[in-house]
Amino acid sequence: MSNDSSAPLAENATWQALQATALGEVRRRAALVAAVVDVEPTTVDGAERLAWNDGGGQSAVWYFTADGRALLLTFDHEGSLNLYAEGDYALQVSLYRGVPDDLVALVRDRPENYESLNLTDPDSGATIHYAGGVFWFDGDSWHIADGLVAYCEQEKIELNGEAGFSYCLAPYHFGEEFPEPGGK
Repeated sequence: MSNDSSAPLAENATWQALQATALGEVRRRAALVAAVVDVEPTTVDGAERLAWNDGGGQSAVWYFTADGRALLLTFDHEGSLNLYAEGDYALQVSLYRGVPDDLVALVRDRPENYESLNLTDPDSGATIHYAGGVFWFDGDSWHIADGLVAYCEQEKIELNGEAGFSYCLAPYHFGEEFPEPGGK
């Protein structure tokens, strides 16, 4: 496995633009996009949850913590990282490997919603939100979850397309101006 967990997206313009965008601006864009698609913001254990969906099965879900960190989940229902179709709880959990436990806790044993269905452990009944892409911000930079990188390398899966990363983040226009609605 690569020593740099962001290597699979290193040449991706959306990833580069996300890395260059201050977290406050990322949050502002996430709030504006959520309002446009009528997804109400919610609070999960003190973190603000904002989301986008295209009404056809693709989504981006953001969790912004009070201490300046974030968790981003992307999902493309047609991608090979659609583990919901497989019903493989253990594999889904493994994709979160490398993400701090308190961030993963934001998506464990939570109610389902349009953007985030659950996969259930058949033995314990524990649940976790499914995601094809798992990314997190440590206060300084964005990372791809180690488990996601390892799985993509093992299965020879192209992360960007299969996780829906660029598609799911397109509405946020990272790397471009994104004024307030009605602004100039």
